[in-house]
Amino acid sequence: MRIAGAAAAVLLGLSGCASTGIVIHRMPPETPAADNAAAIERAKALPASGPQSAAQGASAQPSAPPLTPADAPSMKTYDPWERLNRFDYRFNARFDEAVFLPVSNAYRRLPAPLRTGVHNFFGNLSEIGSVVNYTIQGRLGLGARSLGRLLVNSTLGIAGLFDVATGFHLAYAPTGFGTTLARWGMHPGPYLVVPLLGPSTLREAVGSLGDFATAYGINVANLYRGDAGWGLGPGDAVDTRSNESFRYYSTGSPFEYENVRFLYVRKLLLQDEGLHRTKPRERPAPDVPAGQ
Repeated sequence: MRIAGAAAAVLLGLSGCASTGIVIHRMPPETPAADNAAAIERAKALPASGPQSAAQGASAQPSAPPLTPADAPSMKTYDPWERLNRFDYRFNARFDEAVFLPVSNAYRRLPAPLRTGVHNFFGNLSEIGSVVNYTIQGRLGLGARSLGRLLVNSTLGIAGLFDVATGFHLAYAPTGFGTTLARWGMHPGPYLVVPLLGPSTLREAVGSLGDFATAYGINVANLYRGDAGWGLGPGDAVDTRSNESFRYYSTGSPFEYENVRFLYVRKLLLQDEGLHRTKPRERPAPDVPAGQ
């Protein structure tokens, strides 16, 4: 009975479908010529674009002046010691692969709270140089902030092992003698690759010597002249390298030296411009001929 009922239902369905008209939808024929003609007519209906319409649009809605070749950064970098710099770059790459990276990778295996404490300790020491350089630069507000960070982290932070000052809205913003020289108007000078330290310029290399002289002269807690000084510099270097993601020749580009040189010098020039800028730079609007 079930089979007979199912067969009857199928026959009824087929009979219903047969009584309904079947409609076949066809795609419209492709008419590229007609479509192009219609598109041309629609384009003609749009407002004409020209000097007058551009002037009207500018008056109705002001827009930024167009970019000029002067706004594009120069790709040239002053590198008179390029042969020596390339040799130092290759030396740093090999030293980094053979020594620096294995040591920093082993350092990363230490517990995270220990590495964070070491990083905070070296950051707190750098606040001493920041206080001195901010004062020389005439930026007393930032110098007071660095001094506040130094006092808070050295006491409540247990010799800088904990960054308590950030919780008090005292942001970490280190500076050095290289920035002080830039504040005084000294140009970065020729590009220089320092062995073991990496990309630099003549001004920044002198600034690094000034930072070391400042730390050695103040000699807080006898860290720089005692036996601890022999491990202080390498420890700071390993901690810094472990927090850097840069890897030599990782991009596979044959122009890695040129790219690193350009990016480093361009960053310095932008920082120098920010040091001497009192208000946002405004590019002059282009001259509009009379009658337009």
